[in-house]
Amino acid sequence: MVRVNESNMPMTVEESDGGYGQLLAVLMRRRYWLLGVMGAVLTIATVFTLISKPTYQSEMQLLIEPNYQGKKDGTTPRQGEQYADSGVTIDDYATQINVMRSSLLIQRAVDILRSEYPTLTVAEVKKNLVLKQVVEEKANTKIVEATYTANDPIKAQKVLKAVHTVYQIYNREQQEQRLKKGLKFINEQIPAVTKTVDQAENKLEEFRKNNNLIDPEQQAATVNNSLNAIAQEREVIRAQYNDLQARYGQLQQQLARSPQQALVASRLSQSSRYQTLLNELQRTELALSQRRVVFTDEDPNVKKLLEQRQNLLSMMKQEGGRVLGEGQASQAAAAGNAADGILQQGQLGALDLNLAGQLIEVQTNMNAMRARDNSLAQTQQKLRSDLKRFPVLLAEYNRLVPFVQINRDKLQQLLRAQQELSLEIARGGFDWQALEEPRLGLKVGPNLKLNLLLGLVAGLMLGSLAAFLRDAVDDSVYSSEDLEKQFELPLLGMTPELPRGRVAQPEVSLPFGKPLHLSPWTVQVRNWPPSWESLDLIYRNLQLMNEMAAFKSLVVTSAVAGEGKSTLALGLALSAARLHQRVLLIDTDLRRPSLHQILNLPNDYGLSTLLSSDATLPIHNAIQSSGSYIDILTAGPQPEDPANLLSSQRMRELMAGFEQNYDLILLDAPPLLGMVDAMIAASCCTGVVLVSRVGMVKKTELVQANAMLRKLNVIGVVANGVSNVSYGYGAYSREQGVELKKVWGNG
Repeated sequence: MVRVNESNMPMTVEESDGGYGQLLAVLMRRRYWLLGVMGAVLTIATVFTLISKPTYQSEMQLLIEPNYQGKKDGTTPRQGEQYADSGVTIDDYATQINVMRSSLLIQRAVDILRSEYPTLTVAEVKKNLVLKQVVEEKANTKIVEATYTANDPIKAQKVLKAVHTVYQIYNREQQEQRLKKGLKFINEQIPAVTKTVDQAENKLEEFRKNNNLIDPEQQAATVNNSLNAIAQEREVIRAQYNDLQARYGQLQQQLARSPQQALVASRLSQSSRYQTLLNELQRTELALSQRRVVFTDEDPNVKKLLEQRQNLLSMMKQEGGRVLGEGQASQAAAAGNAADGILQQGQLGALDLNLAGQLIEVQTNMNAMRARDNSLAQTQQKLRSDLKRFPVLLAEYNRLVPFVQINRDKLQQLLRAQQELSLEIARGGFDWQALEEPRLGLKVGPNLKLNLLLGLVAGLMLGSLAAFLRDAVDDSVYSSEDLEKQFELPLLGMTPELPRGRVAQPEVSLPFGKPLHLSPWTVQVRNWPPSWESLDLIYRNLQLMNEMAAFKSLVVTSAVAGEGKSTLALGLALSAARLHQRVLLIDTDLRRPSLHQILNLPNDYGLSTLLSSDATLPIHNAIQSSGSYIDILTAGPQPEDPANLLSSQRMRELMAGFEQNYDLILLDAPPLLGMVDAMIAASCCTGVVLVSRVGMVKKTELVQANAMLRKLNVIGVVANGVSNVSYGYGAYSREQGVELKKVWGNG
């Protein structure tokens, strides 16, 4: 027996979240795929670079003036440019560059170079010729850069020179053709426009003489401005009137009576005696309404209330006459014929009197505005009568003046354009200026560094893709997240991978009374405190679940062999013992027992011995115990039919007896797949804990195990061998490890 007297150590176990961490984990698992694909791509890039022929590039820059000046960026064209032939116009630099790359112009350049390069073709030149507009500081310029790439530096330079010559000839032809056609059009238009201007000016002069007017538009505008001012004022008055009308309606709605009635109600409201009678009348009305719900008017009590109501009304009339006087009292009586009207008569206060005064003031202002609006309407009607004679004159005048002005402007424009185009033709100078002459081609390829860099990037991308594809088709489970997806069970915890390498073999005093060498696993657990803490967390999770359901006995199993179920079962037993639980650990793997090997215990007697006997052998002889917290029941000699023994009634009787004597019974069961022993052992217990080693177990195996465990009380799953488990201890954890050594040494 192993007895642990240390108290529980707090622990924080976390697993790295998904996202970039999972991607990095996939790349690390499949690093050989990544490195292999990357190496292959780099090799291909290197070979391609070494066998490629050297290439040379020549450059030149041209200052390009568009044939149709001013259309770019929406600016106004120069005089005469809009009369140029639109059939040969190039509107922007994108179109200009497309024309410069046309087969017609490239063919001219090829013809110039035919004697030196007879095999040169238009397709070759178009393929290697690159034209682009120069951009400086995010602004387009009028400079076009031309580059040509060839395997001969001299050839690249000569091709660009031939292309430049062709562009100059083409631009000169297009400019001259466009300007001459534009000048011809202008010369044809000037006589007709001059005649039209003379006719329009004569008609305007005749109109002014016949109507004795210099500018009827100005006079009409004055009258129209007066009408607009009056209309605006009337609009203001109407708006103010509508506001007052709305205010008047609002005041009437608040008062619910005329100003005279409001004054009467206000006086009655100030009479204490009248208010007393009014309150009494309201109580009588309420009692009468309640009585009429059940009885008719023939009921004596109803009649009594009606008589009381009538008396109160008479008294209120008398009191109203005393307060208001004879004339106003009759008006109040007329307004109070109905019971609800009487109730309203005496319930107004000082606020109602204020509202009544506002109502009279609003009514006075409304009358004044109506009078002002009527006066303005009369003035407006008179101005409209004066304006009736202007529409016909204005229509004629406004038709003549623009016609004269338009033709004058057109004539001036044609004359200026005629002069500018004539000067442009006389000057010539239509060549596109070469800001940078074609130079001898410079070597630009192949670029070994660039190709290797591109190969590295491409290899990294393709290698990552290959790694992810390989990982996608892999059926193994590599993280606790993948493990949780396979089960609809809670994740009880994660245990880290035990450190690999040589482990010291100190002599300690184990329980059971004899000094032995610790097995490697035991020493590793003793020298590595985090393993304790992960087991403590798992056991604590089991305790929390035990608060809802009593788990007296638990089976610890796995889908396949080698997933660490025996290790976990022993660790849970140690954690329970450290919390002062009386624990029995049973090795139910009768085919391949391992618990006695882990703990260096004899296996002459065990579970198989107890199951195959009729209790002639005392149970305590088979159990390895020292009277403390942990007892061990090994598997015993291997029987011929383990399934028969585990499914026997003797097994159930033993489990019932163990549950009475121990706080917790842990069964180290064989794997689920391939045999029925674990299912039989689980049927004798109150719960099952499944252990799955990350990176070893397959998803298909987990699916099969999950299907087998559906009818059993499966508590949860434990992820074993998780490599990215972190703890919140630091130095404290190392100090605690020293204390654990003492515990093991004391036995």
